[in-house]
Amino acid sequence: MDVTALIQDFGFPVVMAVGMGYFIYFVYQTILTKINPAIAEMRTTIIRLIDQMRMLDQDLIRLQEKVNTALAMQENEKKNENINSNDVTGDDSKCN
Repeated sequence: MDVTALIQDFGFPVVMAVGMGYFIYFVYQTILTKINPAIAEMRTTIIRLIDQMRMLDQDLIRLQEKVNTALAMQENEKKNENINSNDVTGDDSKCN
């Protein structure tokens, strides 16, 4: 049918109301069939990525603790070596 004939028969507001109704139906169907499944898939992907980031964060925290422990152990060993070397040199000076 011709749009002008419809406007002459039913009037402009009625034809536009029917056209908007079809447009709303088309948009609604598109959202339901295409957009919602894509959003659901993205949601699961985002959840998986968040879980991986949390695991990496926990691994970084553990690694930092290990590095801090190793550095503290090295520092303690150096202090012990300095104390032992001072004790040895101090004992020799007392004997003389």
